[in-house]
Amino acid sequence: MFLEKFVLPNMSVEDHLVTCMVASQGYLDNAYPCGLFSLKEFRELDFEKITILYGGNGSGKSTLLNVIANKLKIKRIAPFNNSDMFDMYVNKCEYKMCLDEFDEEILLPENSRIITSDDIFDYMLTLRSNNAEIDDIRENAKKGYAELKYGKSIRLNGINDYEEFRLQIQARRKTVTRRKFIDQIAGKGTKLNSNGETALKYFYEFLKPDTLYLLDEPENSLSPKMQLELVKNLEELAKYFGCQFIIATHSPFILSMNNAKIYDLDDFPVSIKKWWQLDNTKTYFEFFNKHKKLFEDG
Repeated sequence: MFLEKFVLPNMSVEDHLVTCMVASQGYLDNAYPCGLFSLKEFRELDFEKITILYGGNGSGKSTLLNVIANKLKIKRIAPFNNSDMFDMYVNKCEYKMCLDEFDEEILLPENSRIITSDDIFDYMLTLRSNNAEIDDIRENAKKGYAELKYGKSIRLNGINDYEEFRLQIQARRKTVTRRKFIDQIAGKGTKLNSNGETALKYFYEFLKPDTLYLLDEPENSLSPKMQLELVKNLEELAKYFGCQFIIATHSPFILSMNNAKIYDLDDFPVSIKKWWQLDNTKTYFEFFNKHKKLFEDG
């Protein structure tokens, strides 16, 4: 483990921040995130290897993840809505790292990062854009192949002729087929799968051992079966490969992870619960239990 504790500002500190902001700007449109957690009497988080922030929309789970990420200066790709008040709030937060066998604070791994659903969607769009660009190059290569191979020979009169001359030499080699020529010119695109398969591939490729990861609703784009595959991967990374995860989610599959500590941000005051005690999972249970006979007869 790397991160042991995180402490949020209390209400009196928040009031002071609001007063300072009004004094400096003369007004305050939005005190966010002040009041979001203090009104729920929520100040301290004590972490495990897997810690989950559970809650419905507007509960503050993604906000809390961003607060922690900003305080720890963790790498991120996708931007988020920020403000002067948010930065002032983050500055008043405190945290404590775990201690090693010599009672010295463990350093946060440099490659620690926060991963959001926007990162996954951007990854998908990048793959598609890259493939579209390669397809255009391949089409041009197909059209130019015959002319280079069978057309008039290009004379090398200077540097300006070099690239076209090189391509013709390449096209006329006996060992180079049309397909091989096109592959050499354009390269090959990335095989595209479904959004869920691509999202799962993202996690398999980007999650590395001995790292702290903050995951914001990683279940997005994943079917229930794929969510269970992700759960297995995250559990193994935490148990055997030294990773620590802080996850914002309301997916019952992610919530059911072994040995996960769950903060219920929908509760007042915020409390620690087991996954089967949460309203969201109870709703699923009640729905399927109501239709239990259909599954038994089917």
